[in-house]
Amino acid sequence: MNIAALIAWLVTAVGGFVMLGTWIAKGGTREPARSRFSPGLIFGHFALAAAGLVLWIIYLIAGGKTLAWIAFVLLVPVAALGFTMLARWLPGRRARTTDAPEQHFPVVVVGAHGLVAVATVVLVLLAALGVGNS
Repeated sequence: MNIAALIAWLVTAVGGFVMLGTWIAKGGTREPARSRFSPGLIFGHFALAAAGLVLWIIYLIAGGKTLAWIAFVLLVPVAALGFTMLARWLPGRRARTTDAPEQHFPVVVVGAHGLVAVATVVLVLLAALGVGNS
């Protein structure tokens, strides 16, 4: 379960990097008024997810259930921020507006990122609970 959670987290991170790179390349940091995402929202989501991933890797190397639980707890605001961004992204996508930097995100990447992120949260929770670990 531990390694499955790591793989899911890494796959989620790749999708996140694609979207972060797109957002930055399309002017998200240069012209934040055009975006429905504030830099704090984007970078807060990224920083908490990255911190959790680092803790998860340390947990895999060093052990200690406390690290697993801290990584899981970090995923809670990560997920909340992710749902916030999805809620702000959908109306612009439906309206087919391309002015905002986030409207250039590939739909497949957004969907895959969200689905694998949910799987990551579930796998990390199960691993922290000790399910499937020997």
